[in-house]
Amino acid sequence: MKPNLLLVPLFWGCCVFAYADKRPKTEIEKHYAQEYMIPIPDPQYQPDMPDSPLKPVPEIRLHNIRPHREPSTYGIDVSHHQGSINWNMVATDTNASFVYIKGTESTSHIDDEYQRNISEARRMGIPVGTYHFFSPKASGLIQFQNFSSNFDIKMQDLIPVVDVEHRGKVSLAYFHTQLKTLLEEIERAYGVRPIIYTGVNFYNKYLSGKYRKYKFFIARYNSDEQPELCDDVPIVLWQFTSQGNVNGIRGHVDRSCLLDNYSLHDIMLPR
Repeated sequence: MKPNLLLVPLFWGCCVFAYADKRPKTEIEKHYAQEYMIPIPDPQYQPDMPDSPLKPVPEIRLHNIRPHREPSTYGIDVSHHQGSINWNMVATDTNASFVYIKGTESTSHIDDEYQRNISEARRMGIPVGTYHFFSPKASGLIQFQNFSSNFDIKMQDLIPVVDVEHRGKVSLAYFHTQLKTLLEEIERAYGVRPIIYTGVNFYNKYLSGKYRKYKFFIARYNSDEQPELCDDVPIVLWQFTSQGNVNGIRGHVDRSCLLDNYSLHDIMLPR
């Protein structure tokens, strides 16, 4: 076998040949050479600003957009970014007929306001559910353990949501393996398929064709046209703005509505 040669440039443009290192690799070097090709879950991975709105990007219209019918049921989703919420006031606003609250993220993070938010929302009789922010780099099983350790089903009214916004730098196969593991573990534990939250473009680019048995919660910030995906999957919820205003919440909040013929019953946990 011929030795590997490297071209080494000199100062005035010439080059010389040099032999690459042909010494036998140690076991440690072989290990790292192999591991370099396989993404490894990092329990400490935290995406930057996970609750910030999805960045607007040009959308490719894959088929005709149809006008949405006027929805009758509106809701919100909140996290620590909304600070200390006055739930007494939220309960007076018809734009908050239901609420999804951020519970967990990745393998260890718990939202600072989660326990207070879910207790207060239930105290005011607002139908409430929990969402987990998916980390593409971390083990789906460990993410489920984080979620289930903090998810008290007796405190829930709505089907849990898995928020999928980041692709990460792992392989696409690894991304789907961890996401499917998380979704399937939630279904196995609670007897219901979680709803998947994502954006139109993210779905069309990364999720299309792989999650047809799930219901979707789609972000698209255009109040004139409801979201359309390249697959005929059920879109039960539409997050139509990240700039909403609701009684009892200082600053902006995400607002959503139920689409088409779906009602609150369709996102309620079976009892």
